[in-house]
Amino acid sequence: MKKKLQITKEIPTQIKNLDLVEKRRSQIVDAAVKLFAKNGFHKTTTRQIAEAAKCSIGSLYEYVESKEDVLYLVCDSIHAEVEKGVSDAISRSKGGKNALSEIIREYILVCHKMSDFILLIYRETKSLPVKWQKKVLENELRITSIFIEVLKKFIESGELPKLDKSTIILIAHNISVLGHMWTFRRWFLSHNYTIEEYINLQTNFILGIT
Repeated sequence: MKKKLQITKEIPTQIKNLDLVEKRRSQIVDAAVKLFAKNGFHKTTTRQIAEAAKCSIGSLYEYVESKEDVLYLVCDSIHAEVEKGVSDAISRSKGGKNALSEIIREYILVCHKMSDFILLIYRETKSLPVKWQKKVLENELRITSIFIEVLKKFIESGELPKLDKSTIILIAHNISVLGHMWTFRRWFLSHNYTIEEYINLQTNFILGIT
């Protein structure tokens, strides 16, 4: 909730009720993400977003100032969904390589489920103002930092072998990229591997490093 309230303050709104702001913005995001994924950011109009969100164009502008604000909220929502999937897997884990395998699996499955939306982030982030571009990159790094902390925790408990800081960081970034790789290369990968085969091969690769 703290993160949502912070975003509410960062993006100006004419509405004082923050709970209502979150509710309406959620409806706007749900409508916009489908339109952006299907038509692209530039070909989607705010009027189309308003219609899909079942509100007037005037009402939409009470909750955001621009279409770029909507795009940032969409990107943040996508990152939040990915982060939740990873965090849920961590909360279920008991430690060790089996737990790391489950976390990697859950992460790649979330990326698989949200492939169109992850691709949207990479394709449309350049359309954001610089301040929002930086926020999107911070969100990416925050998800990677989860993998860094997981690896550190398992190493400190002796469940994974000792690795230096640089190696831990690189492995964490490798895990992040493996999820996105399915998105970018699914035109080839999905015709040659099932998602489970892909997960198993990539997990073995990461475990081989650790």
